[in-house]
Amino acid sequence: MNGQGGASERHGWHVIVAYSLVCAASQVLWLTYAPITTGSAHYYGVTVGAIGWLAEIFPLLYVALAIPAGILLDRWFRPSLAVSGALVAAGGLMRLGGQSFAWAMLGQGMVAIAQPVVLSAVTKLAGQYLPLHQRASGIAVGSAGGFVGMVLALLLGPTLGAHGHIHRLLEVQAAIAFVPAVALVLALHRAGHESAEHAAIEGSAARSLWRMGAMRNLCGLVFVGFGIFVALATWLQQLLEPSGVSETQAGVLLVAMVIAGIIGCALLPPLIARRHGERSFMQAAVLVACGGCVLLGVAPWLGVRGLALVAMGAVLLPALPVILTSTERLAGAAAGTAGAIVWMAGNLGGLVVALMVQILVHHPLPAFLAMALVALAGLPLAARLASPEHRAVGEADPGVIAG
Repeated sequence: MNGQGGASERHGWHVIVAYSLVCAASQVLWLTYAPITTGSAHYYGVTVGAIGWLAEIFPLLYVALAIPAGILLDRWFRPSLAVSGALVAAGGLMRLGGQSFAWAMLGQGMVAIAQPVVLSAVTKLAGQYLPLHQRASGIAVGSAGGFVGMVLALLLGPTLGAHGHIHRLLEVQAAIAFVPAVALVLALHRAGHESAEHAAIEGSAARSLWRMGAMRNLCGLVFVGFGIFVALATWLQQLLEPSGVSETQAGVLLVAMVIAGIIGCALLPPLIARRHGERSFMQAAVLVACGGCVLLGVAPWLGVRGLALVAMGAVLLPALPVILTSTERLAGAAAGTAGAIVWMAGNLGGLVVALMVQILVHHPLPAFLAMALVALAGLPLAARLASPEHRAVGEADPGVIAG
């Protein structure tokens, strides 16, 4: 039995690692064109606004498909996840069809359709393939793949795709997507054990949650924070180009922002939870995001802009796990549905703020000031954020939501 259990655990980790790499590949493909917006527009012969849609289609389809993705995972978990992993790889290969914007959009669309299923599967996957004491670690490894993919995309774009070498970049990224997709499909042939985890949004729980002011407040905060992050990831290179910042330099700035965010995610959420400092942290995050956007718009020095982006990354990315933890405490038995709603709110923010910046993309200062105003709109939301020990009794009762 011990030998069988050890083999089962090893296979479970093989599944988790393959899944994490597919998550990374999906984020690599999402941000392919973000650090090289201008060069991509020249390569395909389209406007920079059209290139922006190659990234913006991801939050758009996430919001549209999050609910059906959860239903698919709950009814046909392994087939849905396997097909979605294969779709990520197919999207990467589809972009190699030719030097045409239509091929690029078709490939991006395929990956964007797969992404809600892939990203929503992490908790259920760990529940089916890992023993209870390893599930938290499995979820952490699976989730970390997304951050790794972001960093990799922002590094590969300027190094492989600069100076019009877009096809070379697409070839490398297609390989990055294909190999883990094959590994995941093969690993999922072996079934895990039954899990009580659910991926679908439960309608009655969603309605009960949305009636709670604290839940709407958390969704508003993630709308602001994730919205600003997605807008910067999508448009920073184009916004900084008029001031002489190259594609390589813009890529380095974005990488620094994401790495600072990853470090912040590792260090800040546990510390904030122990000190019950959610409200103070979110207020600080809003002010840092607002001030950082202003500095990006007015400071002529690359170093100052780099510091602003590092500071913003260090608070914007950790804000998401802080909000998700608060959401879980608030929702009780409906934590899965609550987390899915928060993710939808974040992706909706990413779409709305990125489109707002797209309208102003040829006017960098107004674009950065618009993002600063979006950040400032989060200040009253942060001020209303209740600390765990000060929640209203009715809002904190999991039974109210579960019933």
